[in-house]
Formats: sequence, structure tokens, C-alpha cells
Amino acid sequence: MQSNILLSSLMIVALVILLPLLFHLTKYIGTKSDNKRKNEPFEGGVRDTHKDVFDKINVKFFLVGIIFLIFDVEVLFMFPWALNLRELGLFGIIEMFVFIGLLVGGLIYVYKSKVLKWI
Repeated sequence: MQSNILLSSLMIVALVILLPLLFHLTKYIGTKSDNKRKNEPFEGGVRDTHKDVFDKINVKFFLVGIIFLIFDVEVLFMFPWALNLRELGLFGIIEMFVFIGLLVGGLIYVYKSKVLKWI
């Protein structure tokens, strides 16, 4: 137990020292460019990035983000289930099939309602 605490403390100290050092080192090792065009932020093909704050933004961007979060967070529930599968037994398997069935039903609903269709 004592060796685990010592090892964890050593790793934390190493991270606290190494991470700032490496971030600072990249300032000197990395390429330098004073090109004005290259230093501008890239906005994925959007020409005018300095629009008015109150301009309308397409709702589909938010829908895609929310749908991604819903289907991505499911992994957070599946990982502990996979670790405890032997202890949960048949009940755990049935419970996960119900959970995945609900997610598949939600995915079918999203697909049929054409939420992800951009045109």
C-alpha cells in the first residue's frame, strides 16, 4: 500500500514538472512563422468570421452536437457494465440489452425523422 502511494506521488510530481517544461520547450523547438495569413484563425471555410453576435445560427449544428453527446455518453454506462459483467450475471446482460435497445430505438427515430439531413 505504501509503495502505491509513493509511486502515485512520484508520478504526480513528475507530471507537474514535465508538463510545463514540455509546453515551454515547444515554444523553442517548434517552427516560427510571422505570416499574417497563417496566424489568422481557421474557421472551416467561413469567409466572414467577424459577424454580429445576434446573427442566426443553423439549429442543425446544435442538434448534431446533442445527438452526438447522447450516443457518446452511452459508452460511459457500458464500460462499468463490461467490467462488472460476471458479478451482474444474467440480469446485467438483460439490463444492457434493454439499454442498447432503447438507444437503437432512438437512433432509428433520429434517422427516420431526418434530423441529420442537411439539405
